Amino acid sequence: MKIDGMFGVGEAMETTDAIIRRAQQLEELGYDGLLIAEISHDPFLPLALAAHHTSSIELRTAIAVAFARSPMNLANIGHDLNALSDGRFTLGLGSQIRPHITKRFSMPWHGPARQMQELIESVNAIWDCWYDGKPLKYTGDYYQHTLMTPEFSPPNTGAGRPKIMMAAVGPLMVKTAAAVADGIIIHPFCTEAYLKQEMLPKLETELAQRGKTLDDFEIQYPAFIATGETEEELVKSREAIRYRIGYYASTPAYKGVLDVHGWGDLQPVLNKMTKEGKWDELAGEISDEVLETFAAVGEPVPAANLVRDRFSGVVDRLTLDLRKNSDTLAEQMSAIRG
Repeated sequence: MKIDGMFGVGEAMETTDAIIRRAQQLEELGYDGLLIAEISHDPFLPLALAAHHTSSIELRTAIAVAFARSPMNLANIGHDLNALSDGRFTLGLGSQIRPHITKRFSMPWHGPARQMQELIESVNAIWDCWYDGKPLKYTGDYYQHTLMTPEFSPPNTGAGRPKIMMAAVGPLMVKTAAAVADGIIIHPFCTEAYLKQEMLPKLETELAQRGKTLDDFEIQYPAFIATGETEEELVKSREAIRYRIGYYASTPAYKGVLDVHGWGDLQPVLNKMTKEGKWDELAGEISDEVLETFAAVGEPVPAANLVRDRFSGVVDRLTLDLRKNSDTLAEQMSAIRG
């Protein structure tokens, strides 16, 4: 199981020097990948810096918001980052939800599953043109790409095309990921039971339609870990993750995860609270049982051991949140790897 480190908020993103230091630190600690989440910053620019200042660590978006950009934008930036890093870049995409796409990004929303399928097919059609010399002829319901001239085709194709990972939770998005992506990014709002009982069987069935198995498909999981060096830090981490669980659980599309555990009635309650602006009260609705089902809770090494026990042999890559000091990061990585 590969171990990735993620950052996308806080001090690590505030200056170019901070981004470079964090990327180099992860490489020196032996992490397999550096992931950037698109939260309050663009996810691609930090990876360009990391590509220039590292030599071996994999560089990945987890995730970039797909529908905020055109397939041509994504094909270009994906190619450039992969070429600049000598083949170390993976394009991780997520759909976000309709209000953010239409109201925050002012972009069209056609429904996540079909739109994501066409978007990834479009990016691959563009790369087929650049890397394999095929004519650019993609015509879908939402995306059309039929023009590519030599001056707009990048010449530096030696590193090959990047892999595409797709974030998914519900059955339609899992089906889409299995149909068109190279791997899946499991949403952190996922439990061991939901992954094993719902997602993996669905993936196996859908991958078989492509003549593939789970061995041909990468599974990446950003685990919730509530931990701290002191009791005060642990309490703070628990409450932060309790809020995040409440935030995600308010989304109707994620209700299926709660249903597996018999907690489906919680979703409309939380959704109503968000519509009433009661954001500060979401965490109060998340019991210890719910928290400890979604998250590994405890001191750094015991929490890491719990993650390993839950997901070793099930996921290919595990993502750790990097708002920890270097000693803690090293201890957690060592524990997970056993």
